[in-house]
Amino acid sequence: MKTANKTISFTPSEQLEFINFTEEVKKFVEESGVKNGLVNVQSMHTTGAIVVNEDEPLLKNDIKKRLDQIIPQDNNYTHDDFSIRTVNMCDDECANGHAHCKAVLLQPNATLNVIDGKVQLGQWQQIFFLELDRKRPRKIQIMVLGE
Repeated sequence: MKTANKTISFTPSEQLEFINFTEEVKKFVEESGVKNGLVNVQSMHTTGAIVVNEDEPLLKNDIKKRLDQIIPQDNNYTHDDFSIRTVNMCDDECANGHAHCKAVLLQPNATLNVIDGKVQLGQWQQIFFLELDRKRPRKIQIMVLGE
């Protein structure tokens, strides 16, 4: 069994931004030498998600709008009340309870089949990191395993 892994660092430019990593994932799978197996793409953050969907601007806007309707940023989240919250605090802590709640509806990773050295995606499927919080440094990890 072969394995290969890679971490990609990047900085989104806005909240609810779809960042397309499809070509990077395809290239890494090809370079890995794995002919048949799996590739896993994973967010390293609790306020970001990995989404496999269509790269169509109107659809992406619909998804953003629906996420904001279901979990609006301006709700009252106790996670954002720093007078009572005592765990997992950073010096630059921000009010991002909305982003954590949105992330619960999505997935932190996507695992896709690799056949004959190629990532198996449907006609319109693309691989995205979906930023749910704010502009700041982010990382995704890619792992390929197989024969």
